[in-house]
Amino acid sequence: MALISYNSPSPSGSYPIIRAARGAVQLTVARRWQGRILTGAGLALLPWLGYLAATLPPAEAAAWVALDTLEAAALLAAGTRLLRADPRHRAPAAAAAVLLLADACIDLATAAPGAELATAIAMAVGAELPLAALCVALATRRTAEQRR
Repeated sequence: MALISYNSPSPSGSYPIIRAARGAVQLTVARRWQGRILTGAGLALLPWLGYLAATLPPAEAAAWVALDTLEAAALLAAGTRLLRADPRHRAPAAAAAVLLLADACIDLATAAPGAELATAIAMAVGAELPLAALCVALATRRTAEQRR
């Protein structure tokens, strides 16, 4: 699915039927970058899932892998839809924001003092919270048609 967004059949970067859809999102340079960031973050989570499954105890691994799988799916859906100028990117972006905030909170609450807590803080400040903020902005931004 992600490859389709990078190899779009039209030079404008979206499918004609989606562009014609009511409330279609204008695919600006900023929107392209935002879509690439979300898609890249979703793809980066895929190897992380394998790492978690291999290194955590089975009970913990199941919970973390499930949470991060949902995050990856929401990020990939929002990112690829944004890259295709599909106005339906808002729901997965909102879901990704909630999941990323939950992940950051749980990471911080369950981290042991020391290096583990420092890693949790770094992940929250450097990745999870900025991505959640981007997702909230994308989920709540009004289209030109809604502004009228």
